[in-house]
Amino acid sequence: MSKIERISGRGLPLGGHDIDTDRIIPARYLKCVTFDGLGEVVFADDRKEGDHPFDDARYQGATVLVVGRNFGCGSSREHAPQAIARWGIQAIVGESFAEIFFGNCVAIGLPCVTADGATIVGLQAAIATDPATELTVDLEALSVQHGATTIPVAMPEGPRRMFLTGQWDACGQLLAGVDAIRTTAEQLPYLTWRTASV
Repeated sequence: MSKIERISGRGLPLGGHDIDTDRIIPARYLKCVTFDGLGEVVFADDRKEGDHPFDDARYQGATVLVVGRNFGCGSSREHAPQAIARWGIQAIVGESFAEIFFGNCVAIGLPCVTADGATIVGLQAAIATDPATELTVDLEALSVQHGATTIPVAMPEGPRRMFLTGQWDACGQLLAGVDAIRTTAEQLPYLTWRTASV
């Protein structure tokens, strides 16, 4: 299983509140069979208007997205966090997150931590002033380090434990428990009967 304790990298500030999943990944891209290529079209319609942070040369290669309040609201499409992650984002710091979006992020190993509005605005401004400065999102310490500044952040304890222990990774848990799964399967009469009769 993949433990996630800290994420380090440059930041990308995305202004605004109530950014919904249709803006993150427009509905016309939901017809895909896999999530491959979604990173290229994240915020596709917003980016057409020009001057978007995801197209800004200063933020290319950034891994920590800093957002406002109620990020990821709207429909429950799991494509939204997938598109963000496939662009290259490995953690999101925000004022608050829509509940289903947050859950979809946990399911793919994309930590979302929160801080108060003034702190978020200050962090976004600091990143815009010096985009080269690295951020470290520390889930163990519940902090974000930006240069000499340490910001306290929050995350519900259940998801935090899942990241720190690797339990967010459902496939990893299945693979780690394959011997126990086989043992249980061998004790189930309907599976034993089916195997014996084939």
